[in-house]
Amino acid sequence: MTTLTYTVRDSRTMLRRNLKHLLRYPSLTLLIIGMPVVFLLLFVYVFGGTMGAGLPGGSGSSDPRGDYLHYITPAILVMTVASVANSTAILIAKDATEGIIDRFKTLPIARSAPLNGHVLAAMAQSIFGVLVVLAIALALGYRGGASVAGWVGAAGMIVLMGLAVTWLCVALGLASGSVEAASNAPMPLILLPFLSSAFVPTDSMPSGLAWVAEHQPFTPIIETLRAFLEGRDPGSDAFWAVAWCVAIIVVCFLWAVRLFGRVRAV
Repeated sequence: MTTLTYTVRDSRTMLRRNLKHLLRYPSLTLLIIGMPVVFLLLFVYVFGGTMGAGLPGGSGSSDPRGDYLHYITPAILVMTVASVANSTAILIAKDATEGIIDRFKTLPIARSAPLNGHVLAAMAQSIFGVLVVLAIALALGYRGGASVAGWVGAAGMIVLMGLAVTWLCVALGLASGSVEAASNAPMPLILLPFLSSAFVPTDSMPSGLAWVAEHQPFTPIIETLRAFLEGRDPGSDAFWAVAWCVAIIVVCFLWAVRLFGRVRAV
């Protein structure tokens, strides 16, 4: 068997381990997915009437709440993936501090398999969460108008972004040193969407804040996803979204692998 074959086999075993943990504690998945659902309902039904009327082209619309649902749904999908990644940092920190990773390193398995198992399980959880949130948005009246190519592009963007934020959280979980620290380290993933084009267009912000919003990773990711779901060409946003995601994946993968080799139970 080749090295790649061993890695795939061992990663599949670790994926099965992590999926069994998720199935054993379904309340964790429900809580993680519940927060984006609450945000969706809150912003649509509490703030949507006012904020939808303030959107470009939304003034005078007969359904400002529907306009805002259309605007905010891609952002909530991104926040769903970020929420799952946040929990991954906690789970891998738990493995590190309880000595599970040290035990894995004594076994004849591929070195990256334990990390791959966490990442793949998080991706499965993210896909499930995105489908739940999207189903709720569709039930509320969301209709993006995307073509088949648009849905494929949107799915690809969600997967790429999911890999980026998950590898980031894996690295943060290993670097944190404790479960408590790991629970707080990825907090910017929850806060940064609020400083992007997720909830309001960036041109409605003060100039300094607008510059920050336009040049942070979540804005091109959200705008690319929004364009795909609306059946539009994302333009340069797609380039920057992919560039940010690939850079984060490469840097955080190398960081995580290096930290993995230094983990010691505390």
